[in-house]
Amino acid sequence: MIESLRIESLAVVESADLELGPGLHVVTGETGAGKSLVLGAVALLAGGRADPESVRPGADAARVEAILRVDAVPGLARALEEQGLEVEAGGVAVQRTVAREGRSRARVAGVLMPAAALAQLFGEHLEVASQHESQALRRPETHGALLDAWSGLTDSRARVETLVGEIRTLERELASLRTQAEERARREDFLAFQVRELEAASLREGEREELEREQGRLGHAERLREDAGVAAASLGGDPGDAEGGVVPLLALALRRLEGAASHDPTLAPSLERLRSAELEVADLASELAAYAESIEADPKRLAAAEDRLALLDRLSRKYGANETEMLEFHDRAEEELAALAGADERIAKLEGEGAQLRGQLEAEAKKLSDGRRRGAKRLERKLRTALGELALEGAAVRVDLTARAGPEGLPCGPSGAEVPEFLFSAHADLPPRPLRRVASGGELSRIFLALKNTLRQAAPGGTLIFDEVDAGIGGAVADRIGAVLAELSTDHQVLCITHLPQVAARATAHWSVRKDASGRAEVVRLDEAGRVEELARMAGGEEVTQATRRHARALRKAARTDEPS
Repeated sequence: MIESLRIESLAVVESADLELGPGLHVVTGETGAGKSLVLGAVALLAGGRADPESVRPGADAARVEAILRVDAVPGLARALEEQGLEVEAGGVAVQRTVAREGRSRARVAGVLMPAAALAQLFGEHLEVASQHESQALRRPETHGALLDAWSGLTDSRARVETLVGEIRTLERELASLRTQAEERARREDFLAFQVRELEAASLREGEREELEREQGRLGHAERLREDAGVAAASLGGDPGDAEGGVVPLLALALRRLEGAASHDPTLAPSLERLRSAELEVADLASELAAYAESIEADPKRLAAAEDRLALLDRLSRKYGANETEMLEFHDRAEEELAALAGADERIAKLEGEGAQLRGQLEAEAKKLSDGRRRGAKRLERKLRTALGELALEGAAVRVDLTARAGPEGLPCGPSGAEVPEFLFSAHADLPPRPLRRVASGGELSRIFLALKNTLRQAAPGGTLIFDEVDAGIGGAVADRIGAVLAELSTDHQVLCITHLPQVAARATAHWSVRKDASGRAEVVRLDEAGRVEELARMAGGEEVTQATRRHARALRKAARTDEPS
C-alpha cells in the first residue's frame, strides 16, 4: 500500500504530495488537467518505462518518491530483507528519477538499483490497469497462483513444490553416487590393500626405537663384550693381581683410613664416604663383568631387526613418519572403507525413499489438479456474472488448464501438472483466447476489475490503479463499477481515475487535479463540501446548479449507505 506519494517536475505537475491510506482513492478533473500523471508516477515506481519527454520544461529531472507499506504483504517484506533492503516500521522508501538527458535511476531504502529491480520487487503489488495495459493480465504465470489461492489450494500447491524439491535433491545424490560407482570400486580396492598392508605389519608405538637399540647392540657385540670386560677388570682387578684395579686400591685406602680414624674421630665422615665408594665401585665392577659375559653375537636376530626396520622405513614413506601416524592412517582408511561399503546401502535406501516420495507427489498432484478443475468451474461462473454486471454481457473468462509434463521421472513440476491461464471471449460465438491478445482497452480494464474483485481475498494487500475503467459507460453500470471498486478496496488499496460521479461518490478519499493560469497542475484532496462541488461539476458539466448539487449530495448519501462493512 502507498502511504505517501510525492511527484516533482513530472509533465505539468511541478510538485504534488498525496497522503494516502486504505480504501478507494479517486482522482478527477477536467480533460487535459493531468489526472493520468498520478497513474504514470505509480507506474514509474513499479518499474515502468521512463520517458525523458515527461520531464517538466525548465527542470533537469522528474522525481517520484513514495513510502510503501509492506507489513501486510509478507512475501514482499521477505524479498526486501533478502536483498539487504531495510524495512522500517513496516515501510520502505522508493524513489525513481528521470533525467532530461535520458538517464533513469531508482532507489529502494536508499540503495541505488536498476529500474528492472523495481518491476521484480513491486510489479505484482503496484498493478496498473488502463485502456492500454494491465500488468497483472500480461503475466499468465500469476494466474495459477491466483486460482490456487482462490480455490483454497495454497497448502496443496506448497506440498507439491516441497515434494518436487525433495525428490530432485534425492535424485542429485543418487546420480552422484551412481556416477562415482566405478571410482568408488577402485578406491575400495586401494584402501583395502592399504589396510591389509598395515595390519600385516602389526605395528606398535615405540617399536622403531626398540629395534634401533637392539640393532646397535647386536651389530657391535664383540666390541661391547671387550670394552665391558676391560672396564670390569680395571675396576675390580684381575683375580691373580691383588694390587691391580680400583677396588683393591680402595680396600687398601679404607684400611689405612680406618687406622687413622681410630686416633682422630674427625675423619669419621671421610671414612663413611670411602666405605660407600668402595662398595659402589665393587658393585659396578660386578655388573660390568656380568654384562660382558651376557653379550653374544646373534647374526639371525640382527638380520631380523634390520629387516623389520627396513619394513618400517618403507611403510613410513607411504603412511606416516612414525608408528603413531601410520596407525592413525590405518584408522582413517578403515573408516573411509566402511563409508564406501555403505554407499550401495545408501543407494538402495535412497531408491526406496524416492519411490515413496513419488507416490506422495502423484497423490498430491492429483489432489491439486482435481481441486483446480473444481475451482476453475466455480471461478468461471462467478466471473461470467461479474462481467455481465460491468456491461460485458455474453463475455466469459475461461480457466484453461494445459497439461505440462514434469521433469523426467516425475508426474509434475513444482507448480503442479498443468499451467492455469485465464482466457477471454467477448461473446459466445468467439473462441476464448489469452487475455493479453484479445481484449480491447476498455474490456481489459473491466476484466481486470472483475478478476481482481472476485479474487481479491486470494492475494490481498496490494495497490491497484485503474485509469478510466468506466470509459464509455454510464447509468446503472457506472454505479455497479463504483460498487465493485469499493468492494475491492476492502482488501486492496485502490486508486481510480474517473469521469463518473457514481464512481467518485464512493471514494474513501477524493483528489482533484486542476490547472492554474500558468498551466501548472495541482493535486488537491477535497473536503466534503469540495467533493459535492466536484461531483456536481462531473454530473452537470461546466455549469454547477442547485439541482446538480442536490444530485451530488444524493450520490454521497447513497454511497455512504452502501459502504462495505
